[in-house]
Amino acid sequence: MRIYGLKTCDSCRKAAKLLGAPINDVRDCPLSDAQLDAFLAQFGQALVNQRSTTWRSLTEDERSANARDLLRQYPALMKRPVIEDDAGALYLGWGAEVRERLL
Repeated sequence: MRIYGLKTCDSCRKAAKLLGAPINDVRDCPLSDAQLDAFLAQFGQALVNQRSTTWRSLTEDERSANARDLLRQYPALMKRPVIEDDAGALYLGWGAEVRERLL
């Protein structure tokens, strides 16, 4: 199991603790093109956290960029955590539904 997010994110830390998996911090080790493409194919625009402080600090022009470019430039914009299980299935967030499926 792999968890992608930020090591300072409370949701990522909760997921890591309960799942016993390390956090792959997307700031320290950016996603590969293949990973980012897979995440975007699965989640689309939902992968961009439009409620974040980073999003609110962007100009309208910056916000109009495509999700891939935004996430490359601002990795903290990724909604988190993204969890990849051992079978390769992807999950977004740490809500009740995701916890129910993984625990």
